Amino acid sequence: MRYQAKTGQPITRITQALLALVLIMAPPSLGRLMLGERIAAYWAFPFQAPKLAHAEFSWPIFWTYAGTIVLVLIPFLYQLATGAPSGYRAQRGLAFPWWGWLGAALLLAAWALAWGGIPMTPSSIRHHSFSGLWLGYIITINAWTRQRAGRCLLTDAPWCLLMLFPASTAFWWVFEYLNQFTGNWRYHQVSAGTAGAVLSSSLPFSTVLPAVVSTRDLLATFARLSRGLDHWWRPPQPPRSYAALALVAAVVVLGLLGIYPDRLYWAVWLAPLVVITALQTLAGERSLLTPLAYGDWAVLWLAALAGLTCGFFWELWNWHSLARWSYDIAYVDRFHLFAMPLLGYGGYLPFGLICIAAARLLTGLDVPPFAVRPRRVETSEIATSR
Repeated sequence: MRYQAKTGQPITRITQALLALVLIMAPPSLGRLMLGERIAAYWAFPFQAPKLAHAEFSWPIFWTYAGTIVLVLIPFLYQLATGAPSGYRAQRGLAFPWWGWLGAALLLAAWALAWGGIPMTPSSIRHHSFSGLWLGYIITINAWTRQRAGRCLLTDAPWCLLMLFPASTAFWWVFEYLNQFTGNWRYHQVSAGTAGAVLSSSLPFSTVLPAVVSTRDLLATFARLSRGLDHWWRPPQPPRSYAALALVAAVVVLGLLGIYPDRLYWAVWLAPLVVITALQTLAGERSLLTPLAYGDWAVLWLAALAGLTCGFFWELWNWHSLARWSYDIAYVDRFHLFAMPLLGYGGYLPFGLICIAAARLLTGLDVPPFAVRPRRVETSEIATSR
């Protein structure tokens, strides 16, 4: 079993992607339309986040959000501490690939460039250092995965990895569209003009999905990171009609997001995941939740952990970059780590899930096969994916 893109029913996958796009993007505009606003400006490309006045910091809401995150994480952390050894682990160790050193060199050089560590560098070059930084990261992470597992996305399925770059650009522009309603982040020192803004934004946007997917693959080679999660509780399988109800609920929440952006900004990081997963379930396709039928929660955990890992580095490298972003978030905008409020990192957990779900929807890329997994789970998943 190797890396594979699901090739059966490509039209169905394209249809699902287009339907997901409509169901995610249309409701917030309809919500604003209900308020009597003109919505044409929200569809003007490139999308520009307005400067909005947000609600002040609130201790009750801060602790509510923090408590929710902790309650969700406790069962996973307990299982990691007490569960049986995971079936996810590296198969073999090899020498670090030569091309991985080139990726590491690119990463370090772009980091120095982004933070002004290379004297006399024109600002026009520093503006685009973020793309080189993340390209170096992706190459380095794939090399590390290759060393630990004997295979990686870059060497075993380069076309799948390549497809993730344009898919990632389209993927993140959807979040830029949603940010017009919430105004949670703004960019500074980006290129002026329509063409310049689109290019300078789309290049770093293209690295989001490759970075998260590659990070997920690397994390899967560390057995301790998914200890006990690949043969855990098997939840009862709900009828398919529940997916329709979840889809309707997600669309309604996205519509209300356009009306109550401060109260529902968290929906930006949850509702798209529900829409994608529900559509895949209704179409009878494998989704991110499929492995739960076999008690395999590691797929979800590793995806969330990959999102958090990439989130840490996004915020770290953004910290002193010339072209950067800042945040303005209702109720919890306090206790910053770099530019991000501390609770904001909780959003990277579901974002990792969205990235893996979107990567499968947009490119058909399947789960990482290089990790050794329990035979009973692997056999069932292969049958399901067919």
